[in-house]
Amino acid sequence: MASVVVVGTQWGDEGKGKIVDLLTSHADCIVRFQGGNNAGHTLVVEGKKYIFHIIPSGILYENKLCMIGNGVIIDPGVLLDEMDELQTKGLPVHPDRLLISENAHLIMPYHCLLDQAREAALSIGKKIGTTGRGIGPCYMDKVGRVGIKIGDLLDFSQFLDKLQANLEEKNFFLTKQYNATPASFDAIKAQFEGYAERLSSFIGNVSVVLDQARKAGKNILFEGAQGTQLDIDHGTYPFVTSSNTVAGNACIGSGFGPAHIDQVIGILKAYTTRVGSGPFPSELPEGDAIGDELQRKGGEFGATTGRRRRCGWLDMVVANDAVRLNGLTGLAITKLDVLSGQPTLKIGRSYTVDGKPFDRMPCNIRQTALARPVYEEVEGWSEDISKVRDFSELPQKAKDYIRRIEDISGVPPVIVSVGPDRAETLLLRNPFEK
Repeated sequence: MASVVVVGTQWGDEGKGKIVDLLTSHADCIVRFQGGNNAGHTLVVEGKKYIFHIIPSGILYENKLCMIGNGVIIDPGVLLDEMDELQTKGLPVHPDRLLISENAHLIMPYHCLLDQAREAALSIGKKIGTTGRGIGPCYMDKVGRVGIKIGDLLDFSQFLDKLQANLEEKNFFLTKQYNATPASFDAIKAQFEGYAERLSSFIGNVSVVLDQARKAGKNILFEGAQGTQLDIDHGTYPFVTSSNTVAGNACIGSGFGPAHIDQVIGILKAYTTRVGSGPFPSELPEGDAIGDELQRKGGEFGATTGRRRRCGWLDMVVANDAVRLNGLTGLAITKLDVLSGQPTLKIGRSYTVDGKPFDRMPCNIRQTALARPVYEEVEGWSEDISKVRDFSELPQKAKDYIRRIEDISGVPPVIVSVGPDRAETLLLRNPFEK
């Protein structure tokens, strides 16, 4: 039995879905522990593309139990759309395959309205690049102790009492502060009656089931969303998400004891990308030939928003921050194939800020915005590596690049991805094997 946490080491979009999909073949239970439908995982299996926003990526396997932990916030409409989409593809989702924590909070329609109204009211320089999906306002209600849990759908009269109390305040802000249309109690009531009917059989106590699985010797895989630099406490605040994305939240967001975690695998894209606003020291500006090539070859568009991802060289200051914050025991290096054909590769080793050296992320957002990378250059390779199926078959320069990442981070690679398909993955060491 082993428990393994998978997290992103950069600003998200590192390819966690594919790695979770790979590791799921060795797991019995797969748990999503934070975030909402502002995150997306893209999988390519036998040429078919699947995009998930809430349901754990492990749902593509039969005889696996997928769980949505209490740290996740759920838009039930989006969740049901995902379930319906899987049904059309011959993958029906039943309660014996998906369990939703009764303590997971609901994203309500007024959360989305407030999210969009607040962002629209900000001046251009102040916008944080929210997806407008109600994530921030929902987490605000959770922390403010006025949130509505999915478990409340099991007692619909209690749900309606909480809805009524929330709407009075939310509609005041929508109409008086933002001059926006108020949310309708009757419309939300009717909508969520339908959600309750369809989702009630999926709701239960994830913490108890996880503990039972652990005691039964099951392998458990914890699936994070976004990346370390989007963590509400440890990321490039305020250009972050509204939850903790680091590995410690796997325990808090699922009700699993921290002493039972065995491995933490960090997903590291072989270069760096970021979606939306915020500082990005190693960014190659739009129009830069190399940056545009990485964007094109890597298909760098957000799975959730469709927004173009900003691209840049690998930033090991960011990576080493993730090593420390997550306690990484292994690295999964993704999209190595995208770098094929680049004669010279750059690796950011440190920063300068106003002429001062930094070997770690600066302490405030102004310094991060002013940070300039100090690069080392290494030789690239020209070979197409997408058909490689064993690490020994990689070009020597590609192996040298990976070993340089290991030398700088102090963390060994356990997985190397050389293409988008499930088969285009090299498993160097199985994290579930102690």
